[in-house]
Amino acid sequence: MRNIKVVACFAALTALSASAAAQEWPTRPVTMVVPYAAGSASDLVARIIAPRLSEHLGKQVIVENVPGAGGMTASVRVSGAAPDFYQFVLGNAGTHAQNQTLYKSPLYDAAIDFAPVALIATSSYVLIARNDLPANNLQEFIAYTRENQAKMQFGSAGPGSGIHLACLLLNAAIGVNVTHVPYRGSPPAMQDLIADRIDYMCPIDGSVVGQIRSGSVKALAILTKNRSPILPDLASASEQGLAGFDVSGWWGIFLPKGTPAPIVQRLHDATVAMLDTPSFRERMTEIGAGLPRPDQQSSQYLSDLVKSEIEKWAPPIKASGIVIE
Repeated sequence: MRNIKVVACFAALTALSASAAAQEWPTRPVTMVVPYAAGSASDLVARIIAPRLSEHLGKQVIVENVPGAGGMTASVRVSGAAPDFYQFVLGNAGTHAQNQTLYKSPLYDAAIDFAPVALIATSSYVLIARNDLPANNLQEFIAYTRENQAKMQFGSAGPGSGIHLACLLLNAAIGVNVTHVPYRGSPPAMQDLIADRIDYMCPIDGSVVGQIRSGSVKALAILTKNRSPILPDLASASEQGLAGFDVSGWWGIFLPKGTPAPIVQRLHDATVAMLDTPSFRERMTEIGAGLPRPDQQSSQYLSDLVKSEIEKWAPPIKASGIVIE
């Protein structure tokens, strides 16, 4: 009995010590791991988040880009992180939903291998093409691509990336088989699109609005049911005859599984404070990102979103026949 009391006392003291340490977190800089290359949409969002989140945490948030395996390289690093809880991943629909079905053997279980913190923003994908592609809207693009698919190429930020999957689902929806050219990130893919080396891409709208407005590339459709707030004159895929087609994205913050609840709560509270900051909201709106409502800001909401998104994407991905080894 005495041994049991000693063990119980030790466990209580350990829990108390861990709780106290968690309440003091962070005591040094924290790393935000971004699953894609510098210049990507996720990187753009991360660069907006980092300085503002640093203010609310009281310690610097360092951005580290770790591209590869459709975002899984960065995500699996965080899911298996050493238990000091000083790094978190800026996950998205690709890393925490689509990859679970897209890959034959995903490197983690997105629903259980992380501690969800908070939803950050939502986004829209857009179909863009090289300027000399003989199509000026979605229907003309569909007609041209069906006739010339054997000699066409589309670019992405790498196999399994959101950009890759958006175009694959578009191809499946319009019944074409076009050669995929993967890049290490979206910026080099964009460079080749501008140089007319590839035919089209399906990136996040906010990451390419500058190139669209400058005329470096041709925008053909927003790949969601509704128009984008930063490209209000560009008709959606649904408006242009592809009824029901919707490829939207989102970003959320995830800590490693097993992170003490006080640390999750501390990062959550700092994130919500950032979300409520006018300057942050204004900047995110400028890049076309939708912001979560108050009822969408809880850790539980993000946890439920991941599960529902995995279920949402599984049927269309399986139906398309897309599988990455």
